[in-house]
Amino acid sequence: MASAVKAWTFTHEGYPHAIHKSALPAPFRPSATELHVRVKAAALNPVDIQLMNLPIWKYLPKFFAPLEKGIAEDFSGIVESAGKDSGYEVGDEVFGITFTLTGGTLQNVAIVNTKSSIVVKKPQDMSWEQAAALPLVWLTARTAISNVELFIQSNSRLAVLGGSSGVGMYVLQLAAQRGWEVLSTCSSRNAEFVKSMGATRIVDYNTSDVPQAVGEFEPSAIIDCVGGTSCIGLANRYVTIVGDKTGRDSMGGAATYLWNPQMVVRTLLGKIGVGKSYACVNLKFQKEWLEETLSLDREKIIIDSTWEFDQAKEAFAKLNTGRATGKVIVRVG
Repeated sequence: MASAVKAWTFTHEGYPHAIHKSALPAPFRPSATELHVRVKAAALNPVDIQLMNLPIWKYLPKFFAPLEKGIAEDFSGIVESAGKDSGYEVGDEVFGITFTLTGGTLQNVAIVNTKSSIVVKKPQDMSWEQAAALPLVWLTARTAISNVELFIQSNSRLAVLGGSSGVGMYVLQLAAQRGWEVLSTCSSRNAEFVKSMGATRIVDYNTSDVPQAVGEFEPSAIIDCVGGTSCIGLANRYVTIVGDKTGRDSMGGAATYLWNPQMVVRTLLGKIGVGKSYACVNLKFQKEWLEETLSLDREKIIIDSTWEFDQAKEAFAKLNTGRATGKVIVRVG
């Protein structure tokens, strides 16, 4: 084991000033359920920037949130050390997702606890970059689909807001697998791409009245991958992975319930049948869902750009433009 782990970490200043290259202590022997993974590639996600921007970090004690905190959740790599109850062996090629407040995967050795993470063996015909690109976005898409399946009625119509987004493209693929008719919003430059992912109808959000177009489509359900409120109530089921917010800097997902009472009321009214059904969801850690990607068409694992380890800041800058089509990947080792 190396004497130090090379890593990108973040401190308390907020993005982009928070990102630093660090040398972290090498991990000790793994616990019974832990893996030490020699990371080959890591994917960046908007939540990484949103976590950096949380103001609470500066107020937390160092034993709870050390100054240098790990970045990223998605990874692919080779098992370097394995606990006896981890279910894996040294040399296994794996990919997955892990999340802790202080850990990270944008480092050459990641500590992965198999009890709280998802780890899957990587097939030989899937590249390190493709494997790292999948976990967070696929599991989020799969969670969203699972939250609308019971509401898809005989017309089998789903509207997807943001079909070219990292999650949206997999929502489209999953809906197409189920034979649903899918309307997707996107810009004109991404129209053909979104069709190739499974959309049957396209609405250009720059030139069209999106709520009108969605309403005329009469979907059974809507999956919102971009945020906002303009299409709420246009289907019997509305699932958002973002919430009411539309900005990129602050946290989205179910955490937004904490500071948006309107979302809470909307959800409760839907549950008691007074309003349309509504939910804001986070991804579920379901290993069998991630295993579904083993049979995914490799050409439909979309990578926007790949960066070397020393280019992590540039990779984040690309991610933060909001104009990446597919995943932004950093090669680690």
